[in-house]
Amino acid sequence: MTRILALVIAAFALALPVAPALAGEKEETRAADAARVLGEIMRIPETAIPEKMFDEAHAIAVIPDVVKAGLIIGGRGGKGLISVRSPDGTWSNPSFIKLGGGSVGFQAGVQSADVILVFRSERGVNDIVNGKFTLGADASVAAGPVGRSAQASTDEQLKAEIYSYSRARGLFAGVSLDGTWLRMDHTANQRVYGKNTTPRQIFEGRIPAAPSPVVDFRDRLEENTVSQD
Repeated sequence: MTRILALVIAAFALALPVAPALAGEKEETRAADAARVLGEIMRIPETAIPEKMFDEAHAIAVIPDVVKAGLIIGGRGGKGLISVRSPDGTWSNPSFIKLGGGSVGFQAGVQSADVILVFRSERGVNDIVNGKFTLGADASVAAGPVGRSAQASTDEQLKAEIYSYSRARGLFAGVSLDGTWLRMDHTANQRVYGKNTTPRQIFEGRIPAAPSPVVDFRDRLEENTVSQD
């Protein structure tokens, strides 16, 4: 019995160093999915987010595979990343983020969609950093324009603080997300960037080197930004 107990303890001790490395794998996959979604959507100019939106955005969040499920009482939830524009016009390393919300009505079924949020000012991002933030309640949100045909008309149309987009079953378009809440995923941030890491440290570049999937997401944003300040 003593020998068996010793073997169990030894096996447990060997497993401990592996846990942190494995813990970050899920987050790196999430980052890779977000970079992929952004690349796929922006690859077709006729149906993509107008370049002007990227050029003037303060922050952009990408949440892949948001699941909406419902039977009388419905809800939606997902996890993704958000990056902010630095003072020099470049994009920061991303913070991990959570999205959720609920709805009541006659509905049934499950649907998965990719969601992109374009923040026009820093107020919304600051509110998310400081706690849970609700679209439509804490900041105005509207379905965003898409495609080249919208490029010339965005100046007068862009009056909301946040513009939202969704891709489901191959169709990409602006979508209303009133009532959806957003908050920072501190657990994921610390798994990827290190213990006690804060979103502000990530946005301001005060962190160690980021893993490649996270850097890929930031680079994808750079590729779609026309000009730098």
